[in-house]
Amino acid sequence: MEVEAEHIAKSCQPGQFLIAKIDEKGERVPLTICDYNREEGTVTIVFQILGASTKRMAELKAGDYFRDFVGPLGVPSEFVNEDINELKHKKILFVAGGVGTAPVYPQVKWMHEHGIAADVIIGARSKDILILEEEMKAVAGDLYITTDDGSYGRKGLVTDVINDLVYYS
Repeated sequence: MEVEAEHIAKSCQPGQFLIAKIDEKGERVPLTICDYNREEGTVTIVFQILGASTKRMAELKAGDYFRDFVGPLGVPSEFVNEDINELKHKKILFVAGGVGTAPVYPQVKWMHEHGIAADVIIGARSKDILILEEEMKAVAGDLYITTDDGSYGRKGLVTDVINDLVYYS
């Protein structure tokens, strides 16, 4: 979901999160800042519908709003403060699964924007719940996809790809 949140979009860094609250009775839901557009003042959040609050969030339409949308919170990813030239000489692999792909994407995007190659493995139970594949293709070095049921990419777990990469490198 893309949300207008100019302050958050202008100041967030990879690895940070926000807290969303749908209304005065709703619970506070911590969500990763999956993406941001500083020029448009928007942030993208990804969530899985698990309870009443996320169900209500999924029902929001253009023009609706959150009672509270607070952030950025937390500490940015460590590499944001590392020497970029040193990072360019490292072999970096991100591993993500399911909605856990959301916090990985902004980190890989940041690296790509700074000329740092990073490979990514994304896993999901099945193709129909795989997220951010196209976005990841645009910023990852090599992208590996696994599905538990074999409906897309390689059948198996992300650890199978890690084992192959370690064994064959």
